[in-house]
Amino acid sequence: MAPGAPPAFQLVTAADAKAWGPKRLERGIGMNLAGSEPSVAVAAALLGACVGSFLNVVAWRLPRGESVVWPPSHCPRCSTRLLWFDNLPVLGWLLLRGSCRHCGGGIALRYPLVELLTAGLWVAITLARPAAMGPQAAPFALILAGWLLVSWLMPLVLIDLDHLWLPEPLCRIGLILGLIVTAALGWSQGDGAGRALLVDHLLAAGIGLLGFELVSNLAEQLMGRPALGLGDAKLAALLGAWLGLAGLGAAVVLAVFGGALVGGIGRLSGRLGRHQPFPFGPFLAAGGIAVWLSGPALWLQRLGLVG
Repeated sequence: MAPGAPPAFQLVTAADAKAWGPKRLERGIGMNLAGSEPSVAVAAALLGACVGSFLNVVAWRLPRGESVVWPPSHCPRCSTRLLWFDNLPVLGWLLLRGSCRHCGGGIALRYPLVELLTAGLWVAITLARPAAMGPQAAPFALILAGWLLVSWLMPLVLIDLDHLWLPEPLCRIGLILGLIVTAALGWSQGDGAGRALLVDHLLAAGIGLLGFELVSNLAEQLMGRPALGLGDAKLAALLGAWLGLAGLGAAVVLAVFGGALVGGIGRLSGRLGRHQPFPFGPFLAAGGIAVWLSGPALWLQRLGLVG
């Protein structure tokens, strides 16, 4: 281990973060990046882009009550089935120049952006050593868990952006998956570690759900309208199941800061009306992913909430 820097793929605890400081933590992260295999990153990017292409389909079809597997990919305007090379992530959009080859209808730029974002997050997951699943969880299992978490959150974000709606089935199944992953990775580190980890994540899920519902009800009584949707409470419970109490707390803090900043800019610029709602789910998801990648201590330090 290099003096003054955390070793690659080691759990970063709150005590470590305080001892190392932000600059040394960044140096440790840089060591992880530099020491990773380029072939692994390329494979993760390619797989992530393909998954991102499917997540685009999920986000489009699920709110419309359509199957996400049938019929095959087709133009939503002329219903013509796409050729296999039209479905290539990012490249298909570039080759088509952003429009259907049959009817000329535009294809939103969001499609390749989601594919690129998912690819980038999959690469980031391979370089991270999350603190949420205990200090001795198998690295490859953590990578698979991180890929699953990111891929589950992505359609929730897209649907919330489009419809101000977080589908309850996705949130509920995501919560159950989080607890299953927690139990599996926890018990792989011993009975005591498994029990402690599962209790922590169960408490986080319950507190996330009840806490957000309480805030929404209080806001409705004080202001005459809910401050949060019920879907936000279910998403908070999902994040609690994956991140635990400390992770959920940090994710919520990041979400509140991000939501307040974007909402304030939107109101001041006139893009958002005074009482116009905007989705909070994307901020929760972004906070959850940030905490999964770097742990809660680093973010709380950067926000000045811990010494």
